[in-house]
Amino acid sequence: MAFNFLENATMALKTLAANKMRSGLTMLGIIIGNASVIAMVAVGEAAQVYVTRQFEELGTNVLFVTPGDAQRGPVAGTARADTLTLADAEAIATEVLAITAVSPEKNQRLRVTQGAAETQANVIGTTPEYSTVRNLTMAQGRFLSPIDTQSNLQVAVLGSEVARTLFSSQAPLNQRIRINNLSFRVIGVATERGSSFGQNQDEAIYLPIEVMASQVTGQEAGKTSPSVQTIAISAQSEAASSAAQYQITNLLRLRHGILQGENDFTVQSQQDLLATASNITDMLVLVLACTAGISLLVGGIGIMNIMLVSVTERTREIGLRKAIGAKGSDILAQFTIEAVILATTGGLIGTTLAIGGVFLLTLLSPLTGGISLTAIVLSFTVSGGIGLGFGILPARRAAQLDPIVALRS
Repeated sequence: MAFNFLENATMALKTLAANKMRSGLTMLGIIIGNASVIAMVAVGEAAQVYVTRQFEELGTNVLFVTPGDAQRGPVAGTARADTLTLADAEAIATEVLAITAVSPEKNQRLRVTQGAAETQANVIGTTPEYSTVRNLTMAQGRFLSPIDTQSNLQVAVLGSEVARTLFSSQAPLNQRIRINNLSFRVIGVATERGSSFGQNQDEAIYLPIEVMASQVTGQEAGKTSPSVQTIAISAQSEAASSAAQYQITNLLRLRHGILQGENDFTVQSQQDLLATASNITDMLVLVLACTAGISLLVGGIGIMNIMLVSVTERTREIGLRKAIGAKGSDILAQFTIEAVILATTGGLIGTTLAIGGVFLLTLLSPLTGGISLTAIVLSFTVSGGIGLGFGILPARRAAQLDPIVALRS
């Protein structure tokens, strides 16, 4: 039995080696499918790690209040995009006990100039607490102070990329920049922070929020307090986040006169945002794996087609083997072994290519790719199974050939 298997395996290897081009093309589908499954799962998992790390860098005790109902969207139903105001942020700061700092934010992308130099920057109107809530540190000078915001001084703190673009080799401190034809004195430059959720944080400029609302973007008609786009809040601790979330929700419902119905704002903790992001990335991994799995299935169909053609081309060879004593089971074993060898070899090559691709991904992108052992084992097992499953049909067809008919063909 073992001898027959070795003999059939040897014949299968010799046949595949004698037809290198055909063997290579047959394996191509399995190679692409296997590499796709492993690489796509690695990309999905790397995206999960990246998103989780981005949230953790923001702080595990940070809450975000945004206008509108997150479940219904900012323009759905009663939800409006300007339902949060600076007065709401001030009320949260004074009346909610489970928090330590509140940072209202109003931002807009604007053209900024300094002499002949100019750039587009994300101009953020905020308060001194922004540096605490958002973990912002300074490379030069200082951040906004209470005097800056209370006196509505035209001062600005630059992100590192904006400072490099506008001032090149000059020292930016106490220099002047212009935003919407208004002159601002540079009082500080933030340390380099990199990108977060696809947004370059070093392309930001920070202004006192009242200056931003009344002079840069203009006061909204009918508003006694300027609207804000986000209120970021530091809870006393991660454990106190739930209590803070509850207190903030009750306070804002009271302030907005909401006795029944949906909120016109959303309070989300880091855990809420992380759970939402995890659900999205889990679905992304599943979609990518399914898409790549289809490639693997197509590769298996390719093996079956090529093996069927091979049986037709080798009819006389099969007839000759049967004429000199080979049994139908020997022919069945030989063609099945050929299919399994093609599938497993293609799986090995695909796995190697996937590992190389993930290595390049780590080098060329912010994603930290990791090879999933589960994905490798699963993909390799599936490719071997596909080779076996799709190789049976042509192997059975070869085994059932009549030797006399085969020799005459």
